[in-house]
Order: sequence, then structure tokens, then C-alpha cells
Amino acid sequence: MWLFYAVGSAVFAGVTSILAKCGIKKTDSTVATAVRTIVVLIFAWGMVFLVGSQDQISGISSKTLIFLILSGLATGASWLCYFKALQIGDVNKVVPVDKSSTVLTIILALIFFHEGIHAGKVVAILVITAGIYLMIQKKDTGDAVEKKGSGWFWYACGSAVFASLTSILGKIGINGVESNLGTAIRTTVVLVMAWVMVFVTGKGKEIKKISGKEGMFICCSGLATGASWLCYYHALQQGPASVVAPVDKLSVLVTVAFSYFVFGEKLNKKEALGLFLLTAGTVAMVFLH
Repeated sequence: MWLFYAVGSAVFAGVTSILAKCGIKKTDSTVATAVRTIVVLIFAWGMVFLVGSQDQISGISSKTLIFLILSGLATGASWLCYFKALQIGDVNKVVPVDKSSTVLTIILALIFFHEGIHAGKVVAILVITAGIYLMIQKKDTGDAVEKKGSGWFWYACGSAVFASLTSILGKIGINGVESNLGTAIRTTVVLVMAWVMVFVTGKGKEIKKISGKEGMFICCSGLATGASWLCYYHALQQGPASVVAPVDKLSVLVTVAFSYFVFGEKLNKKEALGLFLLTAGTVAMVFLH
């Protein structure tokens, strides 16, 4: 059943990237992150009361709470980096770099959770790494994306590092609490962090400048994120992190498909090969578990 939730997480995460890209064409990425987190928070706590897990709040141990808070902080940092990269870079470039967190997450999971390592898994990890590398290779110098500079790349790298920490910290914290409640607590931390960043950077006035159209896309991306999180942490609670994480990152398939039809962003042969390797390595991780 955890595999089903992991796939659901991937689908919703892929949709999130496209909706978010549509919502930050003119809206500041930090402000957009803060606004969409409100939607995610409402969605997450709505699920808590729907399943009746709110009564478990008083029973959460201090250790679990600490790791959920740390996971939330890592998520907030990852989001801020990711949506900044998404705002200034090509979706088909940013997403694969962000998904490189898969490799780091797998390695950390194997180390901290002793989920087992053998030759087959090593090969799968190398295939995933090769796929990511091919997808983020620079195109011809005349490409419009290259003219934007490499700033997006460093933001995307930051997103990947914090995302991997999110998965590991979340795996530890989510084991001691019902998954919907754990997700809601983490989201609360992300909300506080996101709005602190808005006001610290003096971008509070940007909120009034959000157009109705972009506001709609931002809210929809928040709903997609909420659904993705609920699926992801439910899968993480039941399944091995070294497999759940790469399956979730297959959201790149959804993103690539939508970016082609919505933004007209096409993959060259090298990037297409990279996508194939990324997918093949992930599928292999599932069967080798």
C-alpha cells in the first residue's frame, strides 16, 4: 500500500511544479511560497480533523516533535530555494536538479535506517545519478535559459540538499505520530518560516500585487502540494525511505509532460536519455527492495 501512496505523491508533486510555475511569472517567489503554504496548512489540518487524529497531539513525544519541527524547517528552506529557482530557470532544468536529492536521500537512508545495500542497489543508484546528470547538462549557448545565468542552478542545489534532509528528519519524526497529524505540524512550521522570510526581506507589500490569475494558480499548487505531502509521509511511515524517496521523485515524468504542453519546453536527445535512466533506476530500486 505504501507504494500506491508514493506514486500518488509523485503525481501531485509533478502537478505542483507546473501550477507553481504558472503562479510566479510576476509574483515574487518568496511571497508565493508563503501564500501557498496557507492553503497547504488548511488542507493538512482539515485532513487531521477528518480522520480524527487531533486527539493524539498531547501524546506526541518531545523527540518526535523536535524532528517534525526540524523537518519543517528543512522543508521551508527547500521550498524557498526551489521556487526561486523555478521562477528564474527552465522547469525541465530546475526539476531534475531538485530531484538529485533522491541520491543523497537513498544514501542517508541506507546509513541511518540500515535498509540494506547490495550490488543491485548500487547499480540502480548509479543509473539514477547518470540520468540526473544528463538531464541537467547545458544546452547550446544560444539557449534562452543559458542567458539567464546559473543562479537558478545554485538555488536548485540548495533545494535538493534541504529536501533530502526533510525526508530523513521526516522519517524519524513521522514514526511516532499519525501521518496526517505529523504533516500538519510540519506544515505549521513551514508557514511560520515562510512568512518570517516575507517580512524579513521586506516583501510584505508584494502580496497586494498578486493578480487574480496567478493567485488562483498559487492556491491550486498549494492544494496539489498538500495532497502530495499527505501521500508522501503516509508512504514514508510504512515503507523504506530509500525506495519511497526515488518513487516520489518520478514526479519529474509528470512535470516534463506538462511542461511540454503548457510551456513548450522540449527535451533534447541527451535529456531524454537522462529521463529514461532516472526512471529505469527508480523502478529498479522498487523491485530490488
